[in-house]
Amino acid sequence: MTMPLVAIPVVETPDLLLRGYRESDFDAIADFGCSERARFVGGPHDRWACWRAFLAGMGHWVLRGYGMWVVEHRETGRVAGRVGMILNDGWHEPELGWHIFDGFEGQGYAYQAAYAARAYAARHQGLDGVISYIDAGNTRSLRLAERLGASFEREATLLGAPCRIYRHPTVGGA
Repeated sequence: MTMPLVAIPVVETPDLLLRGYRESDFDAIADFGCSERARFVGGPHDRWACWRAFLAGMGHWVLRGYGMWVVEHRETGRVAGRVGMILNDGWHEPELGWHIFDGFEGQGYAYQAAYAARAYAARHQGLDGVISYIDAGNTRSLRLAERLGASFEREATLLGAPCRIYRHPTVGGA
């Protein structure tokens, strides 16, 4: 039995493209995943774990019809991160998540990408008023969630680690 492939939509912002995965994206994704920067998303990982996560990112789209996009910087064509909606086994509900890679922080790209992903998910995927799981020590993500209009909802545990759940405002499906 073969699974049908899913066309991952492209979402554009002034500086970014949110798009599907290419094998050539893997090195940038592995560089992030193997680094200390991945500490708030369960890392750092080894390259093999990054490969499995890379494939899982594609598989999430097939299984659920939504997932994390690769964030491409329009001007340079470089992979700037990943952003999108995920609902992994054992999670409370779909999450808006983001990873911005080294060299792309502090330029508003995380906000652009997360805002665009959230709006697309609300309008086209039926995912509105979603949450973000954020480690209390991840001050940059906490500030981004608040800038996006999300508000602290409650303390929780995710994958055995404490986290905070932030609720995003509804966007509306129009």
